[in-house]
Amino acid sequence: MRRGIARAAAMQASPHCPANVPQPSSEEVTSGADIISTVEFNHTGELLATGDKGGRVVIFQREPESKNEPYSQGEYNVYSTFQSHEPEFDYLKSLEIEEKINKIKWLPQQNAAHSLLSTNDKTIKLWKITERDKRPEGYNLKDEEGKLKDLSTVTSLQVPVLKPMDLMVEVTPRRIFANGHTYHVNSISVNSDCETYMSADDLRINLWHLAITDRSFNIVDIKPANMEDLTEVITASEFHPHHCNLFVYSSSKGSLRLCDMRASALCDKHSKLYEEPEDPSNRSFFSEIISSVSDVKFSHSGRYMLTRDYLTVKVWDLNMETKPVETYQVHDYLRSKLCSLYENDCIFDKFECAWNGSDSVIMTGAYNNFFRMFDRNTKRDVTLEASRESSKPRAILKPRRVCVGGKRRKDDISVDSLDFTKKILHTAWHPTENIIAIAATNNLYIFQDKVNSEMH
Repeated sequence: MRRGIARAAAMQASPHCPANVPQPSSEEVTSGADIISTVEFNHTGELLATGDKGGRVVIFQREPESKNEPYSQGEYNVYSTFQSHEPEFDYLKSLEIEEKINKIKWLPQQNAAHSLLSTNDKTIKLWKITERDKRPEGYNLKDEEGKLKDLSTVTSLQVPVLKPMDLMVEVTPRRIFANGHTYHVNSISVNSDCETYMSADDLRINLWHLAITDRSFNIVDIKPANMEDLTEVITASEFHPHHCNLFVYSSSKGSLRLCDMRASALCDKHSKLYEEPEDPSNRSFFSEIISSVSDVKFSHSGRYMLTRDYLTVKVWDLNMETKPVETYQVHDYLRSKLCSLYENDCIFDKFECAWNGSDSVIMTGAYNNFFRMFDRNTKRDVTLEASRESSKPRAILKPRRVCVGGKRRKDDISVDSLDFTKKILHTAWHPTENIIAIAATNNLYIFQDKVNSEMH
């Protein structure tokens, strides 16, 4: 499989975003298993989950604000770590199924417990996360070690009591959704009805009920009768945040299809097709590759969609199919280097994108551990860097600038000096505050805006 990148999420177009907590383990990537492959905040932003190529899920919890520093935001510390997936082998197809976590999605919280879905290429799992800080003592028929007492020694009855104990976080698998996909799962999305979710692979999208593991409903199937006629694949999909009947999926040809499940059981006919006509002057050998949509996200309002292709991020209005309402160049300076990027496979990297809580700023990642933010109101943009050198705790991030040619300023970096092995893979934005989480290889960086705690 091609290596994929997840684009970093952007805060405000102001660079004043102090580095909070780099969480890396070592200066170098000691093993591929440590590389972070997905990042996701829960619906309140109090928990942050990451998945890695080793099949592990690490959950971070936000600490309460300090009484000594009432205006300081709480930091995120490790809350729980568990092994979600193990490597498997498909004996029928003689294929290894790697343990890498492709996506994590939190379910809306219904009670004291938290729940999340995690998936590798084939199997989706539902996990329950609970806390225990009390234990029962004073059983009538068991001793302190839990062994059964001799009943002849029991002379009186007592009421068991709950005694405080050190906090214990328990993670248990509640459901395993297997055998639903022939191809590699690239996205999962929880429906706003809180009862169903969908999972997408290269050619099909399935609808699951969270309580039923032995069957799913196929709602999109683009597999041709003859695989030689295959011209495009599904790259990402997501449910509408408010309307449980609507979902969108993107394709490797750069198009978006909005589907309505009320129209038919199999949504092979889309309700709307969003596609931008290609500019003939920019036509090249690489046009189709760089136009492939690697990520699609509905805005929190549900009015817009955000998409990411290799060189740009675009904002689409659900009511206008002919072209995006906004287009932002992420790293247009790479257009002249597409040939070398094709040779080293970087052109196939899959960047992700994210909205801020008020849909006014968008964020995505780039190379050299850079990530980009675009303010939709002011049209300002900024390039920031997530690295150990520039992201010391409590430090202010300085804007970075890539120099294409001509005069170079003091801190500019040349296009030829960019490190294409350092890429911002996956990012997430806190649902209500200016806090972003950015995965850079095996490092997790959390940045927050101390100056401006309210979203614009």
